[in-house]
Amino acid sequence: MQALQKQWTEKGVVWFTVISSAEGKEGYVTPSQENEYMAKMHASPTAALLDPEGKLGRLYNAKTTPNMFVIDPQGKLIYSGAIDDRPSTDLDDVKGADNFVSDALNAAMSGKTVANPHTRSYGCSVKYRD
Repeated sequence: MQALQKQWTEKGVVWFTVISSAEGKEGYVTPSQENEYMAKMHASPTAALLDPEGKLGRLYNAKTTPNMFVIDPQGKLIYSGAIDDRPSTDLDDVKGADNFVSDALNAAMSGKTVANPHTRSYGCSVKYRD
């Protein structure tokens, strides 16, 4: 994820990390904790957005973390789903994965239609407020 963020933000893509965990739920962080977490993870998003009420997460129907969304400059959602085709946290597994986010961004930056605009996301469930 961190390498992907760095690769695409260097190409001018605006990358938001959204944390939609509610207070008292797994994954919830305060603003200072979020800054520490981003530094610890060597994350390179354009910005991290705290969404403890789940408004943004629910707006996009985010179910898992991560759940990836690519929005074009006109505000149109052009991809939603998994980061890649390998539901694994093992970095060796990821090396040969088909990265759906990169596929979508490459298509969009080339003026092409995203061939696979929706995939099933995988990961832990988002811990929304009840």
